[in-house]
Amino acid sequence: MSAQHTPAPSRPLHPPLRDLPVSPTLAADDTIARRRREGLPVLPLGFGEAGIPIHPALVRELASAADRGAYGPVAGSAPLRAAAAGYWSRRGLPTDPGLVVCGPGSKALLFGLLMSLTDGDVAIPAPSWVSYAAQAALTGAKPVFIATPPGEGGVPSPALLADAIVRARSQGRSIRAVVVTLPDNPTGTLASEATVRKLCTVAREHDLLIISDEIYRDLVHDPARKVPSPASYAPERTVVTTALSKHLAAGGWRLGVARLPDGPFGHALRASLLGVASEMWSSAPAPIQHAAAYAFSEPPELVTHVDRSRRLHAAIARAVADRFRQAGARVRSPEAAFYVYPDLAPYRETLRKAHGIRTAAELCGHLLERYGMCVLPGSAFGEPAEALRFRVATTRLYGETDEQRLTALAALDPAALPWAAESLDRISEILTDLTAGEAKSGLHHAAAIA
Repeated sequence: MSAQHTPAPSRPLHPPLRDLPVSPTLAADDTIARRRREGLPVLPLGFGEAGIPIHPALVRELASAADRGAYGPVAGSAPLRAAAAGYWSRRGLPTDPGLVVCGPGSKALLFGLLMSLTDGDVAIPAPSWVSYAAQAALTGAKPVFIATPPGEGGVPSPALLADAIVRARSQGRSIRAVVVTLPDNPTGTLASEATVRKLCTVAREHDLLIISDEIYRDLVHDPARKVPSPASYAPERTVVTTALSKHLAAGGWRLGVARLPDGPFGHALRASLLGVASEMWSSAPAPIQHAAAYAFSEPPELVTHVDRSRRLHAAIARAVADRFRQAGARVRSPEAAFYVYPDLAPYRETLRKAHGIRTAAELCGHLLERYGMCVLPGSAFGEPAEALRFRVATTRLYGETDEQRLTALAALDPAALPWAAESLDRISEILTDLTAGEAKSGLHHAAAIA
């Protein structure tokens, strides 16, 4: 009888891992879902999703291409790249379809662009979307936060950017790229043309690549207001990205496009980006590319749909900003998208004495645990910890069902709809209780938006 083999005892596996938490915006959505499962009150103002049902025409186009199972070109299908080129050309940015690259969401494209840079750090506005700094760090670059001009989100102060470049060089480092957002997430504002022009001058003087995330471009509340894309002022060094996720509310479809600059640098960047893309995602899903080609061709039914969406976003964002303003918060009137960025600095001492709150993270934790109000602290967007600013995403106020959301989309005064008005009143109640100057418990058990 042969001897039995005794396996060696297994040893615990302890490989070195990145200490990278889930993106705060996605974590906020998980928190909302968990609280709902537990039957706890929720006022969901944390996740930046467009909150509008997919237009039936896009569903039709997607269904018509559902049998397309083959891989396609890494850069994207020819019809999609031509449609995206037409989209940008209609906005004053003539585009060669050969310099359009498609990917599974603009987020993946942004990461691919940063991966294409061989060295150097990345300048990022403070505040700015949470993933810019995380993606830069994942590539091995150092994210350099630079404050935005007062009242203008999304674009680093050109003077401060120039200073940061000089400081980096004195430390043996270099800044090779700057990321801007036009319009901005998290502040819901749009930088001025003068600021963008000055930024382009600094980029030329110091040979920076500009990555302009313009995913909210079509959601400027005043449709007559021009978006000052740096591609208009520094076309030789500007990449523009956009996607279906915001203006057409198709975030789950994960489809984005990038417009690369013309000339030798743009063609070299395209080759590098396609190399990265070929190893990361091969090609975006063919059925969604087909639907996206239809979307970027902008048929009248989708143009009308985006116009209605813009009006809804503007109406609810204004109504939310008004509630914060009435409560004594500092808040700039939103100019685009569906975000409000209030500052409770006027209540700093009250919050410290009544609730022990000293930071935005503590403030947002208190709002969640005491009132079920989910918002994101400014510190998640690169702000100092002690700044009492936070981002409010307003789209979950449109309704809990597609029927309610479509009603809100068609309403002349969506803020007056019963479910929206109830949520707005709840915001006012929470702020009144929070800033009353003493720790109270009445609202903790009050009826909330479940």
